[in-house]
Amino acid sequence: MSSDDERDEKELDLTSPEVVTKYKSAAEIVNKALQVVLAECKPKAKIVDICEKGDAFIKEQAGSMYKNAKKKIDRGVAFPTCVSVNNTVGHFSPLASDETVLEEGDMVKIDMGCHIDGFIALVAHTHVIQEGPVTGRKADVIAAANTAAEVALRLVRPGKKNHAVTEAIQKVAEAYDCKIVEGVISHQMKQNVIDASKSFLSVSTPETRVDDAEFEENEVYAIDILASTGDGKPKLIDEKQTTVYKKDAAVNYQLKMKASRFIISEIKEKFPHMPFTARSLEEKRARLGLVECVNHGHLQPYPVLYEKPGDFVAQIKFTVLLMPNGSDRITSHTLQELQPTKTIDDPEIKGWLALGIKKKKGGGKKKKAAKKAGEASTEAEPMETSSTAQE
Repeated sequence: MSSDDERDEKELDLTSPEVVTKYKSAAEIVNKALQVVLAECKPKAKIVDICEKGDAFIKEQAGSMYKNAKKKIDRGVAFPTCVSVNNTVGHFSPLASDETVLEEGDMVKIDMGCHIDGFIALVAHTHVIQEGPVTGRKADVIAAANTAAEVALRLVRPGKKNHAVTEAIQKVAEAYDCKIVEGVISHQMKQNVIDASKSFLSVSTPETRVDDAEFEENEVYAIDILASTGDGKPKLIDEKQTTVYKKDAAVNYQLKMKASRFIISEIKEKFPHMPFTARSLEEKRARLGLVECVNHGHLQPYPVLYEKPGDFVAQIKFTVLLMPNGSDRITSHTLQELQPTKTIDDPEIKGWLALGIKKKKGGGKKKKAAKKAGEASTEAEPMETSSTAQE
């Protein structure tokens, strides 16, 4: 029996064409969902309404897939839609009663995810609500996050070490006179695991450490870069703003309050593996029960952190499959036109950006698969500073 288990375990990575298809299906849905959400980002639009539209689109699209599968396949939102503005670093997905609206000139970070059968595709994108090109420091910080993400894409490859990526990301941010936001970790992902143990930091600090690791073929990563015009050391202002949580499967502490027990059983049933928003729980009981669930480690909170007022934070996140024929970025979106005040002159950064991301393509079926992958990631073009690096 153990050999069967081993075989099943083996089939759950990218060596299985079915697994690759599920990743790409999730990616196709989340890329479309991002477009839906972007279209809603207008002055005076209520943030909670935008978040709900993003989640509803993912649920509907994912729900229409694998309807007739013999075995029930779990699918839907892998990370709730968050819309975080200006100096808000992330995870802003407010409750239904929240009245926060977008304004002209806001820098909006959209963060979301979809999964099919536990195979996760995540994406985050930064957009400024304005006509015409983005200029000044806003352009610098988006360019910093995007160029750092492009460099990371080229360095997260089999045989490379995770700490080398961290150093490169910092160097790119410095070139734009920006800081990488501390505490952000890019994780390997596996079936039903959004934050597997292999990971790398965007910036190394004494407080945050990850184990040394080497990237390997057939792994999947969510590369997540946040850059700031501030000092990159965000603060928690109000714990009550936290609405995104993830169940910690390892914790079985017996909760005391009836409301907490009710909520944790609802979470176990609806969201056993993926992060979720408190909006999707029975709200009155949720408010009472969530505190005890967090205090005893049942739930891992995703706090809403802030840089100083007047600072701008940009985020670029995408999912990459380390395929035998090279890296396949399956989620992303084209940026607005940027006119940053800085340009990349550093030969080392230019060298990283010039690295290819694909190996030589094979014939027959592989070509078809590559074509299909291309269709799924049509929005994966980097901005002009690194367009020469695309093959």
